[in-house]
Amino acid sequence: MAGGNSNYWEDLRKQARQLENELDLKLVSFSKLCTSYSGSRDGRRGDSSSDTTPLLNNSTQDRMFETMSVEIEQLLAKLTGVNDKMAEYASTPGVTSLNAALMHTLQRHRDILQDYTHEFHKTKSNFLAVREREDLLGSVRKDIETYKSGSGVNNRRTELFLKEHEHLRKCDLILHLAVCFTFLQSPPPTGVLCGSSDCLQ
Repeated sequence: MAGGNSNYWEDLRKQARQLENELDLKLVSFSKLCTSYSGSRDGRRGDSSSDTTPLLNNSTQDRMFETMSVEIEQLLAKLTGVNDKMAEYASTPGVTSLNAALMHTLQRHRDILQDYTHEFHKTKSNFLAVREREDLLGSVRKDIETYKSGSGVNNRRTELFLKEHEHLRKCDLILHLAVCFTFLQSPPPTGVLCGSSDCLQ
């Protein structure tokens, strides 16, 4: 059994350290990606020519987020597997004399795994919360802009309608005055006077 060989233990430790280093780098990049998510949308709200406008849009970041999440989960699973093998080796009867030192090392690797797992889930949860909030705010802003745009059209239509209505009212008044003036110049044979209330209105 390979577990009886100290080289097996060292090989496991080497694998664990390699995975831990990869996870450390991935988590740093993952954190930067998640932190820049809301900033990218804020940048697009302002001047698109601004130097602060991010190079990545949110759809690209979403794809990167999903890809990196899978990669980190795979690394965490591999590191968990290595830790399990280390625990199995440490409990082997043939290495009881070194058991205390092995258990101390194993516990250290377990703590690192736990820290990385916690950091990953915390960063992922924060990202999802920010994305949900940004999507909600974006939806609200879109509704407001749509409402404003619609209100602007309605206001213009109302204004045109009022102008047309005022124009027709003035035309009607001019016509009414012209009729009254005609009656004053030559009263009709029926004897109806333009001084009646109809003409004076």
